[in-house]
Amino acid sequence: MKKRNWIGWMELIVGILLLAGGIYTLMNPSASLTGLSFLYGCLAVFTGILDIVFYVQMDRRTGFGPVMALLTGILSILAGICLVFQPAIGTWVLVWMFPIWFIVHCVSQLSHLYIIRITAGNAYYYFSMIVNIIGLILGIFMAFNPIFAVISIPYMIGCYLILLGIDGIVVALTNFERR
Repeated sequence: MKKRNWIGWMELIVGILLLAGGIYTLMNPSASLTGLSFLYGCLAVFTGILDIVFYVQMDRRTGFGPVMALLTGILSILAGICLVFQPAIGTWVLVWMFPIWFIVHCVSQLSHLYIIRITAGNAYYYFSMIVNIIGLILGIFMAFNPIFAVISIPYMIGCYLILLGIDGIVVALTNFERR
């Protein structure tokens, strides 16, 4: 078994946090979105940091980094900071920022699927592709129907966070190391 580097441990921690956040959201769908915005803000900041670290590591190793990972990281950190420091407006931030975040994050993940296929194999490739296509569809649907987003966002976010959490845990536990 390969020794995990610190990025692998961060992936595992973020995956567990995303999974826990998704389960909490599904168990308490009537909870205020304002109360949940702090948790989601922290998760968005961590996810953004991971995306930027991935960009830097890929740039250092290959001479070029996936620019979508950098953009996703910046958007995730901005969305997270907004959610953490302005929880009272968290509902509106969630209604408008989460669709954008879902779309950009999924496009970023889909744009470097070829790397995943080469390094992690077909099973994880297909799992990641399906999870990110679902996220892309949810993001587009929420962007075009904000009323639906307000009503159903806890359920959609809960399910998607569970999938992202599983995705992060699988990445952390496979031999795929992001260096």
